[in-house]
Amino acid sequence: MYLISVEGGDGSGKGEAARILGELLAEFPFPEVVMTHEPRRHSELGKMALSSVKLGNKTPLEEAGLFAADRLDHSHTFIQPHLARGAVVVSDRNIHSSLIYQGVVGELGLGRVASMNAAAMIPDLVFWIDCDPEKAMKRIRSGTLRMTSQKQEYFETEEIQTTIRKGFHELFASDADVPAPFNACNVVGPIMNEGGLDELKSKLRTELRRFFNKKPAPLNVDLDAVDRALLNALVHDVKKQRRLPGAPQERTAIHVGWLGGKSPSQWMQEAEDAWPTQSAQDNDVPASPMAHSCWSILGTLSLMVGSSEVPRLHASLGPVRMVTQRHTQRLIKWLLTENWVHKQQNHTPFNDAQLFKLRDERLGFARLTLAMWPLRPHLASWRRAHPDAPWEQALEDVFTVEEGKELSAPLSKAVEDIRERLTILTSGHEGCPLPTTPAELNVWWSMEPPNHSSS
Repeated sequence: MYLISVEGGDGSGKGEAARILGELLAEFPFPEVVMTHEPRRHSELGKMALSSVKLGNKTPLEEAGLFAADRLDHSHTFIQPHLARGAVVVSDRNIHSSLIYQGVVGELGLGRVASMNAAAMIPDLVFWIDCDPEKAMKRIRSGTLRMTSQKQEYFETEEIQTTIRKGFHELFASDADVPAPFNACNVVGPIMNEGGLDELKSKLRTELRRFFNKKPAPLNVDLDAVDRALLNALVHDVKKQRRLPGAPQERTAIHVGWLGGKSPSQWMQEAEDAWPTQSAQDNDVPASPMAHSCWSILGTLSLMVGSSEVPRLHASLGPVRMVTQRHTQRLIKWLLTENWVHKQQNHTPFNDAQLFKLRDERLGFARLTLAMWPLRPHLASWRRAHPDAPWEQALEDVFTVEEGKELSAPLSKAVEDIRERLTILTSGHEGCPLPTTPAELNVWWSMEPPNHSSS
């Protein structure tokens, strides 16, 4: 989902920072943390780019072309597929190295290099690692930094490293005119790496948490498509569930009417009425079931096979529904107290972790949060503006537009995303077709399903 790059001059400690980031990212609920680097040492294009900086036998334009070719191939054959599956990719060097090494040192200009790389993936978050060039050169001379050759690269001189450092300072300055599309990157730094590893790790952890707390939309993949891919994986686990080995597949709530004969708006009203607001405030959890963390945790629990424990639940949230493990623990503890989830006996030897499971009577609302996820901000805003209005009126109000105008692009996309989600989750009413338009979605939302038993 996110591409994180680590940039800086040679000998600044980028590789160490990338390694530490890989360790830190394991604390967050990404399905996979993928480590990579540019140029690639295992691809023919990458080897040609590496050779050009070792031999110094190419013009700056030829060198930039080799790096761009390797980056484009890397972006679309390796990085993007991992991002689409929800992974976080950490790249030791990326586009900003080309902007500096070929654009500044090679004097091609930032605009020309950016244009050559315009179709590449855009780093969502850039860690700029900085170090005094004199100290960096001492690291290079005393360390084993090269995996393929001990031959010095032509820019590994203190003079050129000073130029590179100045280039990074100018490129990442707050008023810098960075060429599109790479002006969309979130840049953190300079992070000075002249102390110990513990100090570097602390700085990196702080900046990671700050970035994820903002819940930014990814720059290279569709946010909802990523979450749907992860929901598909959870649904696949549910569908594989069996009563006993070799027995027929159990008809779980994912296959039949998980709405339990109620309309979605009725589930919303029931959840709101059952939410103990004062108790929530006293226990430092959301005072409304409309909060991101409530939808994330309850919705994810609705698709988990069997009972769970906090680490397993947290790991299943994924990057879109991401909540900190501490908050997950606190909210689950409160939900147990308020009977939204119930304890399960742990039959695993030598494992004392507390197991829990969503109560069946809360399944309809919990599953509904996954279906309606793209409209959560709109529904929360509607409720704040209409605190006493019935929930069945919500979508009609949200979809209301002035005469002669069409539904906004964000709302139209939300409707399409909900349709795709219901394709995974089913409509919730057995035999009920999926709503495909705002009008059909409003009918599904506000009306109880037909009673087929009397026909």
